Amino acid sequence: MPDAVNEIVVDADAAPDADVQAEPVAEPALASASFAGGIPFGLTAQPITQFNGRYNGSKLTLGPSQILDRLSAVRSRGGKVAVMLAGNPRHYVDGDGHFSLTKWKGRVDQFKKLNLDSYINDGTIIAHYMLDEPNDKANWGGQQVSPSTLEEMARYSKSIWPNMPTLVRVEPDYLSSNHRYLDVAWAQYLARRGNVNDYIRRNVADAQNRGLALVVGLNVIHGGTPNKTRMTAKEVETYGSALLSNSYPCAFIMWQYNSDYLSSSGIGSAMDGLRRKAESRSAKSCRS
Repeated sequence: MPDAVNEIVVDADAAPDADVQAEPVAEPALASASFAGGIPFGLTAQPITQFNGRYNGSKLTLGPSQILDRLSAVRSRGGKVAVMLAGNPRHYVDGDGHFSLTKWKGRVDQFKKLNLDSYINDGTIIAHYMLDEPNDKANWGGQQVSPSTLEEMARYSKSIWPNMPTLVRVEPDYLSSNHRYLDVAWAQYLARRGNVNDYIRRNVADAQNRGLALVVGLNVIHGGTPNKTRMTAKEVETYGSALLSNSYPCAFIMWQYNSDYLSSSGIGSAMDGLRRKAESRSAKSCRS
């Protein structure tokens, strides 16, 4: 197990995204490209080299010794990212597998001495991705992570980085209506969720009712029909277009980067169509 303090490489087995960002950061291939406009569009665990091509957004898990270089490279390619700072959940659960707020704060504390302000202020960092699926008891030893605990996590994050939006990957209906520090919920569509148009309307309404921003996306690897299959190009186009038909979301980020899948027949064309739709949206912050 990597050392909880000195770990500098992204967890290769980080659940559930398994974000692997271990590729070296070479000199920027582009002369400081600008963000293309609209809302960020991309996939979790996306290699830095993929920014400013088809994709310009992602969620990345970054260690304290690599984060500044990675963010600089993302910025040089016109990218924007949600950053997971605490790393693999194994580092912030207790002996029973329950979420430990104390351990989570200790993980976040590794970044306190780093100056992230320029990346926050220019929007390279769209949010602090604090936790994944707090509502799933299976992730946390049979106990959900409560909305009040999520709010305390957000308060702690804001005590360090007041201007960095705070995000949890959970649909907004799990969250409370009185969050002061938590900014963003996340609605990730799978075919088994039912009608996609109903899904986006419901999640936008729930986010609005709670005063939260909303990230949306697709589970392209396990979200197709039949269940647990990869989405076809037609599904990507249909479901993604429905999500992007709504102007409320502040980013469109899918699970997850897989080069074999993304190079398969028709997927590139479907992604290009969604990128154009994301780019045509009005730019907006993920602050609540």
